Amino acid sequence: MSETKRLMPFINGEFVESKTDKYTDAFNPSTGEVIAKVPCCTVDEVELAVNKAKEAFGPWSSTPVIKRVQILYKLRDLIVEHMDELTELLARENGKTWAEAQGDVLKAKEGTEQAIAAPSLMMGDSMLDASRGYDTVLYNEPVGVFAGIVPYNFPAMIPMGWMAPMCIACGNTIVIKAATFVPQSALRFAELYKEAGLPDGVLNVVTCSRTEAEIFLNHPDVKGISFVGSTSVGKHIYTVGASNGKRVQALCEAKNHALVLDDAPIERTAAGIINSAFGCGGQRCMALPVVVVQEGIADQLVAKIKEIASRIKLGPAYEKDSGLGPVINAGHKKFVQDWIQKGIDEGATVVLDGRDPVVEGYENGFYIGPTILDHVTEDMSVGQKEVFGPVLCIKRVKSFEEGLKIMNANEFANGSVIYTQSGYYSREFARHTDGGMVGINVGIPVPVGMFPFSGHKNSFFGDLHCLGKDGYRFYTETKVVTSHWFDEEEGKKEETSTWDGTI
Repeated sequence: MSETKRLMPFINGEFVESKTDKYTDAFNPSTGEVIAKVPCCTVDEVELAVNKAKEAFGPWSSTPVIKRVQILYKLRDLIVEHMDELTELLARENGKTWAEAQGDVLKAKEGTEQAIAAPSLMMGDSMLDASRGYDTVLYNEPVGVFAGIVPYNFPAMIPMGWMAPMCIACGNTIVIKAATFVPQSALRFAELYKEAGLPDGVLNVVTCSRTEAEIFLNHPDVKGISFVGSTSVGKHIYTVGASNGKRVQALCEAKNHALVLDDAPIERTAAGIINSAFGCGGQRCMALPVVVVQEGIADQLVAKIKEIASRIKLGPAYEKDSGLGPVINAGHKKFVQDWIQKGIDEGATVVLDGRDPVVEGYENGFYIGPTILDHVTEDMSVGQKEVFGPVLCIKRVKSFEEGLKIMNANEFANGSVIYTQSGYYSREFARHTDGGMVGINVGIPVPVGMFPFSGHKNSFFGDLHCLGKDGYRFYTETKVVTSHWFDEEEGKKEETSTWDGTI
């Protein structure tokens, strides 16, 4: 049995015993065991975190950016030093395989490294004699306290790669609401920030329900909110937060499609699709749950995907030979299984059924094997809505134009992919797809941190995406200063002149 920990929020540089009487069980998805009791922090505790972040903002924002990023240099080294520890912690609380969990931590490291570039990216602009005798300078300044509301699927990358490093490097402070199912990775990162020398109050981590998190949307000291999660919640946060004058970026659901043309190499395409569709148990917003394939190669492609997927080894996340780990918890396992059944009821053909697999020695884990549903049509909801599990839907089309039309008809537009050897169709696809992140023979087109994570339609609400230059703009505000100076003689004339009231 794993040790069951009673967790505490991290506020003002230390772990604080919560006064709540409400605790939620956090599980090891690989075994089904409870490994942590997670507090639902009280309203007063969330308020305290915001207040401490506000107190820390003044001195932190006044710290030169070059000195701020020195802490991130140290943090980056600590992430490397503790890589195996962080990987195992994440695998045990989330259920990703070892390689996937390590990739999650590496993405947090990448975000930290990108934020170290803040001294260059925060540089402003200037113009001598913008108007005769008038000079203008644009500064990029810190904003204030931010709130980060994060999901369970990337416990390290999202809070500690997408949010905290850029926010902090730009001179702001932050309160992160860690996902209740997987808070331990974020809390451990908070300790490493402290070890790296981050002043108290700059980074705070709490766990709470939506009720307490509503404080962030209305609190006058919270200047901005970064959110990743469901579309319904994202819309609410964007609407309420923006109406209260806050800047908001809300990254939401997806139903990414791949268009496979008949000139695509079967083996390589199938391997790319499998990694995209079933990796991380399908629990990522850049998963590839729908393949739109030209009829001429559809049977051959589906057979190859089934062949490869059937060989994937299910097992506990932290064993390095496991090819697919569990989903997050029992409730989500049932949710995904219900979607599989719904797809069958709607008329899809089951090519591979991953429901209720037996993983010897881990029978209580929350496992679902790779599942393939073929002949999915546009009137089936299983091919339209986010399932967030290892479920791949196959749609068959006659042409590039028909496939692109189907893809663009979806309400989500996080990412889109094409597999082809044709430069012409690749270019046409990149120009005309609605997807904000586009892959050409790349199954998971997540860009490196120098570029924004740029979803569209019901996959994103806001003006500035996370990461890249968008990220720095989100965490800074501009100030434009115009100055005019007189020589001594002009100054004397100015002092003796009389204003006649005209402008």
